Amino acid sequence: MFKEYDVIVVGAGHAGCEAAAAAANMGSKVLLITMNMQTIAQMSCNPAMGGVAKGQIVREIDALGGLSGIITDKSAIQFRMLNRSKGPAMWSPRTQNDRMRFAEEWRLQLEAISNIDFWQEMVGGLVVKEGKVVGVRTALGIEIPCKAVVLTNGTFLNGVIHIGEKRFGGGRTGEKAATGITEQLIELGFEAGRMKTGTPPRIDGRSLDYSKMEEQKGDENPSKFSYLDSTKPLALQKSCFITYTNHAVHEALKEGFDRSPMYSGRIQGRGPRYCPSVEDKINRFADKERHQIFVEPEGWDTVEIYVNGFSTSLPEDVQYKALQLIPGFENARMFRPGYAIEYDYFPPMQLELSLETKLIQNLYFAGQINGTTGYEEAACQGLMAGINAHNKVREKDPFILKRSEAYIGVLIDDLINKGTEEPYRMFTSRAEYRILLRQDNADLRLTPKGVEIGLAREERLINVRKKEEDTKAILKKLKETKISPEQVNGILESKGSSPIREKMAMYNLIKRPDIEIQDFLLNEEIKKSFSSFEEELISFATIEVKYEDYIQKEEQIAQKMSALENLVIPNINYDQLISLSAEGREKLKKIKPQTIGQASRISGVSPADISILMVYLGR
Repeated sequence: MFKEYDVIVVGAGHAGCEAAAAAANMGSKVLLITMNMQTIAQMSCNPAMGGVAKGQIVREIDALGGLSGIITDKSAIQFRMLNRSKGPAMWSPRTQNDRMRFAEEWRLQLEAISNIDFWQEMVGGLVVKEGKVVGVRTALGIEIPCKAVVLTNGTFLNGVIHIGEKRFGGGRTGEKAATGITEQLIELGFEAGRMKTGTPPRIDGRSLDYSKMEEQKGDENPSKFSYLDSTKPLALQKSCFITYTNHAVHEALKEGFDRSPMYSGRIQGRGPRYCPSVEDKINRFADKERHQIFVEPEGWDTVEIYVNGFSTSLPEDVQYKALQLIPGFENARMFRPGYAIEYDYFPPMQLELSLETKLIQNLYFAGQINGTTGYEEAACQGLMAGINAHNKVREKDPFILKRSEAYIGVLIDDLINKGTEEPYRMFTSRAEYRILLRQDNADLRLTPKGVEIGLAREERLINVRKKEEDTKAILKKLKETKISPEQVNGILESKGSSPIREKMAMYNLIKRPDIEIQDFLLNEEIKKSFSSFEEELISFATIEVKYEDYIQKEEQIAQKMSALENLVIPNINYDQLISLSAEGREKLKKIKPQTIGQASRISGVSPADISILMVYLGR
């Protein structure tokens, strides 16, 4: 019935979709298996993409030739650049999206790729021979042969949904859990664990009083995620709204704590630290009188509302009572209650940096199966797993991004070398090279790599080269444009900056922390000289000027660290290195780092352990 595929991708969430698209666009014949063709790329939680550090990841996926950025742009209903008041390393794009259109765009994009076939059924196990995966086995008992498998099971592996004292199997509301894979992997020697996440109730927007809330509009001049010209910034945007919990809301929620699965111990899995349930927030932050509630529309035409900040697993009657005590929600009608979901994951220290498992060759894990949380974290893992599964089938070297090259590199390096015991979420603070890894330069950093591996199209590289040339031209003009004291001193004094006594290049003035190029563009003559350049490109160039010294410093540090990445560790019997610490030896044996650089980032491996390894290697 089935021929042999190059790559089979199990699961069609954000990780699975990127994995299938990447492998197929690079030339592999791919089979994408999902339990429900109608829920491909379902936004299981909030209808949004991007955010702090997550927005950088979406830009990186796009720069490499992935599809998340394009699909996000096509389904967006609002765009905001977060953290504009902070430095550019913190600027993070975020969109609200039309949930139905997002899923539809993904399916249409996947169906347009001729190398992808689809099959709707549950995968119950893997076909493994001599330590190598050679196919999958479905619930109907069908064996489908392949050369590589990417597992992207999300929250479906033995998933259990909790609403108050009610508990039932499911991978998502209205969908059954997946069984069989966890049990087989444990038999094969894998270590498994349990995690949990949650989602808030969905509300009928017609029943809300928005006059009691704060309106949250999109950016006045919105940007977009994809670097391609095939998507356009939004001409119209839909507003979100903000309201707050209060003492009465908190008291109503507390009434249900004795029926809460979280406090009764019925939930064993660890939940996300940085996205706690509302009951967790009022318990952990008892001193807070109120918490923000973000009222987010689910799309252009639907009345369904996502209540961001009210994730909960309390009984539905408690949820309903507490919701109606929130300003603007007095007459709220609920579409469905919030719930918690508990599911299996596999600690990611069992993977190589390519996301291939160490125990079974040609088997890759991506997404929540690795202990992460978030669409963007899942999508970038799927992209990398798809690329590397294709490369492995073609007997090519794995494609691995360094921490200094991408947030994607930081995420995967953290997972493999540090592991995670709670759902891992990306933050800018996790990256030591934040100024190098900005959202505005992902194309310069990664598009050449995407083209080189055969994923990104040449047109992307043409755009990158033009951006580089235009940036050089802007920098040259900034150095050549001299501004007189008469032109600038009024501006400088209004900003509390020292006046100048003689003409000075714009390049040097912009280096001042309190001065922006927009201050000078108010002068019509200066504005005219820059009129041939796009506003975003001028902003990009001036960031390069303003943070030039910091950028150079991070580049130097990255170069020094890269020297350690080139120090390959051969097969070592760590038990013979008696000077190693007990924990260091245990972690080195478990993870088997390929380089000194990787070894230095393993949690529990001390600087002294690294020194011992360096001496052993004759360094």
